[in-house]
Amino acid sequence: MSIQVVGLTGGIACGKSTVAGFLREMGVPVVDADEVARVVVEPGRPAHAQIVLAFGPEVVDAAGRIDRARLGATAFADPAARETLEAITHPQIVAESAKRFAALGEQGERVAAYEAALLVETGRWRDFAALVVVTCPPDEQRRRLVARGGIGKGGVEARLAAQMPTAEKEKVADAVIVNDGDLETARSRTRQAWSQILKTIGAAR
Repeated sequence: MSIQVVGLTGGIACGKSTVAGFLREMGVPVVDADEVARVVVEPGRPAHAQIVLAFGPEVVDAAGRIDRARLGATAFADPAARETLEAITHPQIVAESAKRFAALGEQGERVAAYEAALLVETGRWRDFAALVVVTCPPDEQRRRLVARGGIGKGGVEARLAAQMPTAEKEKVADAVIVNDGDLETARSRTRQAWSQILKTIGAAR
Protein backbone atom coordinates (compact mmCIF):
# COMPACT_ATOMS: atom_id res chain seq x y z
CA MET A 1 0.00 0.00 0.00
CA SER A 2 1.32 3.46 -0.86
CA ILE A 3 1.95 5.86 1.97
CA GLN A 4 1.82 9.66 1.99
CA VAL A 5 4.72 11.29 3.83
CA VAL A 6 4.46 14.72 5.43
CA GLY A 7 7.66 16.64 6.05
CA LEU A 8 8.18 18.08 9.54
CA THR A 9 10.89 20.71 9.90
CA GLY A 10 11.77 23.96 11.62
CA GLY A 11 14.65 25.99 12.94
CA ILE A 12 17.08 24.60 15.48
CA ALA A 13 15.59 24.57 19.00
CA CYS A 14 12.13 25.52 17.71
CA GLY A 15 10.66 22.27 18.98
CA LYS A 16 10.13 20.02 15.97
CA SER A 17 11.07 16.96 18.06
CA THR A 18 8.46 17.97 20.63
CA VAL A 19 5.88 18.20 17.85
CA ALA A 20 7.03 14.82 16.53
CA GLY A 21 6.37 13.38 19.98
CA PHE A 22 2.85 14.78 19.94
CA LEU A 23 2.25 13.21 16.52
CA ARG A 24 3.37 9.84 17.88
CA GLU A 25 0.89 10.28 20.75
CA MET A 26 -1.78 10.75 18.07
CA GLY A 27 -0.78 7.48 16.41
CA VAL A 28 1.15 9.03 13.52
CA PRO A 29 4.31 7.08 12.57
CA VAL A 30 7.34 9.37 12.55
CA VAL A 31 10.70 8.67 10.95
CA ASP A 32 13.38 10.80 12.61
CA ALA A 33 16.13 11.80 10.16
CA ASP A 34 18.53 12.47 13.04
CA GLU A 35 18.07 8.92 14.35
CA VAL A 36 18.54 7.60 10.82
CA ALA A 37 21.70 9.73 10.56
CA ARG A 38 23.11 7.98 13.61
CA VAL A 39 22.44 4.60 12.03
CA VAL A 40 24.07 5.34 8.67
CA VAL A 41 27.37 6.41 10.30
CA GLU A 42 27.71 3.30 12.45
CA PRO A 43 31.04 1.48 12.11
CA GLY A 44 30.98 -0.75 9.06
CA ARG A 45 28.62 1.50 7.15
CA PRO A 46 29.99 3.28 4.04
CA ALA A 47 29.39 6.76 5.52
CA HIS A 48 31.59 5.97 8.53
CA ALA A 49 34.66 5.31 6.41
CA GLN A 50 33.92 8.29 4.17
CA ILE A 51 33.63 10.66 7.15
CA VAL A 52 36.90 9.45 8.66
CA LEU A 53 38.63 9.89 5.30
CA ALA A 54 37.26 13.42 4.91
CA PHE A 55 37.61 14.69 8.49
CA GLY A 56 40.38 12.57 9.98
CA PRO A 57 40.59 10.00 12.80
CA GLU A 58 40.05 12.69 15.43
CA VAL A 59 36.29 12.53 14.79
CA VAL A 60 36.22 8.90 15.98
CA ASP A 61 35.75 8.17 19.69
CA ALA A 62 37.43 5.46 21.77
CA ALA A 63 34.70 2.96 20.83
CA GLY A 64 35.29 3.49 17.12
CA ARG A 65 32.10 5.46 16.57
CA ILE A 66 31.78 8.91 15.06
CA ASP A 67 32.02 11.59 17.76
CA ARG A 68 29.00 13.58 16.64
CA ALA A 69 29.72 16.55 18.91
CA ARG A 70 33.26 16.95 17.59
CA LEU A 71 32.19 16.39 13.99
CA GLY A 72 29.31 18.84 14.39
CA ALA A 73 31.58 21.53 15.81
CA THR A 74 33.84 21.20 12.77
CA ALA A 75 30.99 21.18 10.26
CA PHE A 76 29.10 24.13 11.73
CA ALA A 77 32.27 26.25 11.83
CA ASP A 78 33.06 25.82 8.13
CA PRO A 79 30.45 25.93 5.33
CA ALA A 80 32.68 23.85 3.05
CA ALA A 81 33.06 21.19 5.73
CA ARG A 82 29.31 21.16 6.27
CA GLU A 83 28.74 20.68 2.54
CA THR A 84 31.21 17.79 2.53
CA LEU A 85 29.47 16.12 5.45
CA GLU A 86 26.03 16.57 3.90
CA ALA A 87 27.23 15.17 0.58
CA ILE A 88 28.37 12.03 2.41
CA THR A 89 25.41 11.50 4.70
CA HIS A 90 22.31 12.88 2.97
CA PRO A 91 22.01 10.31 0.16
CA GLN A 92 22.35 7.48 2.64
CA ILE A 93 19.87 9.06 5.05
CA VAL A 94 17.38 9.41 2.19
CA ALA A 95 17.82 5.78 1.15
CA GLU A 96 17.46 4.41 4.69
CA SER A 97 14.42 6.60 5.35
CA ALA A 98 12.77 5.40 2.13
CA LYS A 99 13.16 1.81 3.31
CA ARG A 100 11.41 2.68 6.56
CA PHE A 101 8.51 4.39 4.83
CA ALA A 102 8.13 1.46 2.46
CA ALA A 103 7.92 -0.86 5.46
CA LEU A 104 5.26 1.35 7.07
CA GLY A 105 3.24 1.27 3.85
CA GLU A 106 3.45 -2.52 3.81
CA GLN A 107 2.09 -2.52 7.36
CA GLY A 108 -0.97 -0.60 6.13
CA GLU A 109 -0.09 2.91 7.27
CA ARG A 110 -1.53 5.57 4.98
CA VAL A 111 0.21 8.68 6.36
CA ALA A 112 3.51 9.23 8.16
CA ALA A 113 5.74 12.14 9.10
CA TYR A 114 9.41 12.71 8.38
CA GLU A 115 11.19 14.83 10.98
CA ALA A 116 14.27 16.51 9.49
CA ALA A 117 16.12 19.79 9.89
CA LEU A 118 17.10 20.71 6.33
CA LEU A 119 14.10 19.88 4.18
CA VAL A 120 13.70 23.42 2.86
CA GLU A 121 17.42 24.18 2.54
CA THR A 122 17.97 21.10 0.39
CA GLY A 123 14.75 21.51 -1.59
CA ARG A 124 13.58 18.09 -0.42
CA TRP A 125 10.33 19.56 0.93
CA ARG A 126 9.00 19.24 -2.61
CA ASP A 127 9.24 15.44 -2.34
CA PHE A 128 6.55 15.26 0.34
CA ALA A 129 2.78 15.33 0.27
CA ALA A 130 2.81 18.40 2.54
CA LEU A 131 5.13 20.33 4.85
CA VAL A 132 4.75 21.35 8.50
CA VAL A 133 7.14 24.01 9.83
CA VAL A 134 7.70 24.54 13.56
CA THR A 135 8.84 28.03 14.55
CA CYS A 136 9.51 30.20 17.57
CA PRO A 137 10.94 33.71 18.06
CA PRO A 138 14.73 33.99 17.50
CA ASP A 139 15.36 35.13 21.09
CA GLU A 140 13.58 32.00 22.32
CA GLN A 141 15.73 29.87 20.00
CA ARG A 142 18.84 31.36 21.56
CA ARG A 143 17.54 30.83 25.10
CA ARG A 144 16.76 27.17 24.40
CA LEU A 145 20.14 26.54 22.77
CA VAL A 146 21.95 28.02 25.76
CA ALA A 147 19.77 25.98 28.12
CA ARG A 148 20.86 22.77 26.40
CA GLY A 149 24.38 23.38 27.66
CA GLY A 150 27.70 22.74 26.03
CA ILE A 151 27.27 25.50 23.45
CA GLY A 152 28.86 28.90 23.99
CA LYS A 153 27.47 32.13 22.60
CA GLY A 154 29.63 31.80 19.49
CA GLY A 155 28.39 28.27 18.94
CA VAL A 156 24.78 29.37 19.27
CA GLU A 157 25.21 32.10 16.69
CA ALA A 158 27.08 29.73 14.34
CA ARG A 159 24.24 27.23 14.46
CA LEU A 160 21.63 29.89 13.83
CA ALA A 161 23.65 31.37 10.97
CA ALA A 162 24.06 27.94 9.38
CA GLN A 163 20.32 27.51 8.95
CA MET A 164 17.79 29.28 6.77
CA PRO A 165 15.64 31.76 8.75
CA THR A 166 12.38 30.12 9.81
CA ALA A 167 10.44 32.94 8.13
CA GLU A 168 11.75 31.64 4.79
CA LYS A 169 10.66 28.11 5.63
CA GLU A 170 7.18 29.31 6.53
CA LYS A 171 6.72 30.57 2.96
CA VAL A 172 6.60 26.98 1.62
CA ALA A 173 4.74 25.41 4.56
CA ASP A 174 1.27 23.89 4.34
CA ALA A 175 0.92 24.38 8.11
CA VAL A 176 2.94 26.38 10.64
CA ILE A 177 3.13 25.56 14.35
CA VAL A 178 4.32 28.48 16.45
CA ASN A 179 5.90 26.89 19.50
CA ASP A 180 6.19 29.89 21.81
CA GLY A 181 4.05 28.74 24.73
CA ASP A 182 3.71 25.83 27.13
CA LEU A 183 3.50 22.15 26.17
CA GLU A 184 -0.28 21.99 26.20
CA THR A 185 -0.46 24.93 23.82
CA ALA A 186 2.04 23.22 21.52
CA ARG A 187 0.08 19.95 21.72
CA SER A 188 -3.15 21.71 20.81
CA ARG A 189 -1.54 23.55 17.90
CA THR A 190 -0.07 20.27 16.67
CA ARG A 191 -3.51 18.64 16.61
CA GLN A 192 -4.93 21.61 14.71
CA ALA A 193 -2.06 21.63 12.21
CA TRP A 194 -2.29 17.88 11.60
CA SER A 195 -6.02 18.10 11.00
CA GLN A 196 -5.30 20.84 8.47
CA ILE A 197 -2.63 18.70 6.80
CA LEU A 198 -4.92 15.67 6.47
CA LYS A 199 -7.48 17.83 4.71
CA THR A 200 -4.76 19.23 2.45
CA ILE A 201 -3.58 15.80 1.31
CA GLY A 202 -7.05 14.23 1.31
CA ALA A 203 -6.26 11.63 3.94
CA ALA A 204 -7.96 10.47 7.10
CA ARG A 205 -6.91 8.43 10.08
